[in-house]
Amino acid sequence: METEDFAADAALFARMRRMWEDVDPMPADLVDQMVAAVAVEDLSREYALLTLVEEALGAVRSETETSTLQFSDGTTSVLLHLSGTEGGGRRVDGWVDASALAIRLVQDDREWTAEPGEHGRFAFEEVTPGVARLRLVVKDATGELRDFQTPQFEV
Repeated sequence: METEDFAADAALFARMRRMWEDVDPMPADLVDQMVAAVAVEDLSREYALLTLVEEALGAVRSETETSTLQFSDGTTSVLLHLSGTEGGGRRVDGWVDASALAIRLVQDDREWTAEPGEHGRFAFEEVTPGVARLRLVVKDATGELRDFQTPQFEV
């Protein structure tokens, strides 16, 4: 009995599918449009604009290489200054233009936290060189909390 019900349902669905294909056919480029729309949505959710502001040798008496990076999602901007330490690690100094409640630097299974200081300043000392991502919880102009996440960058 179940096999007959299944066959009858399958035939009904096939007729409905043919009817809708005749009445309202799927646009030929719908699949491509959907793939592009999902990719753009994912990109805009995770991606923040990364700009290499400057890369130079450190202070006059130092051979330490430094980099300055800027991230922005159109609402919040973060400026990072990366420099080497005597111990072989990296120091990350940062500034955020929004009210930050939590600031974390994440590398695989390691994590550093920083407290936002005056004028949005924060710092991480002796960070292991490697690929990292900055994650913040910020309060926007309306008082709503939201996550800000940078793309991965080399520390």
